[in-house]
Amino acid sequence: MKLYTYWRSTAAYRVRIALNLKGIEAEMVPVDLVKDGGQQHSPDYLALNPAHLVPTLVLDDGTALTQSLAIIDYLEALWPAPALLPADPVARAQVLAAAHLVAMDIHPVNNLRVVQHLGETYDATPEDKAAWMRHWMARGFDALQAMVRPDTPFAFGEAPGLADICLVAQMYNAHRWGLDLAPYARLCEIETRCAALPAFAEAAPEKQPDAAQA
Repeated sequence: MKLYTYWRSTAAYRVRIALNLKGIEAEMVPVDLVKDGGQQHSPDYLALNPAHLVPTLVLDDGTALTQSLAIIDYLEALWPAPALLPADPVARAQVLAAAHLVAMDIHPVNNLRVVQHLGETYDATPEDKAAWMRHWMARGFDALQAMVRPDTPFAFGEAPGLADICLVAQMYNAHRWGLDLAPYARLCEIETRCAALPAFAEAAPEKQPDAAQA
């Protein structure tokens, strides 16, 4: 398998963590989202992912899978251990709700292309862009901290799952854009505990080969 990834992409970060947790080997293929207008717009890459986004997981038979949560769902179906989602339907729905809050509410408005559009179309300054990012992350984190369990090592249990994967990837953006994390002690606690695990540490943006080229 090949994972088309970008070191700073939080969506690709999620998939890297999931692969590591499940012990699945995949070749990392960097896609520079910034250089020369963005390699994600090249004809060769669009043949794999018409959405102009990363990640893309290309299977050994050439099948291309896109969207991080869909890719993780595929991995969960074929490699069910360790489980990233609980078997209990209510618990599963709660974990999915937290993961979706990050991946579908926070991340889409904090995406690179949204920030670029703010500058190109509305003359947003770097300060404006940073304020935008922090605003939407704070709104999402307010809800997320109320959703995760207060009494478990990880977001919803004794082991990391899908909610933790999404949280940790988004926390990278929170640090990058200077969000005040003082109100989010529980989220920071989860992040710290996850960061101590090799599966998370090795997936971190700064550990990726293309980080050194940025």
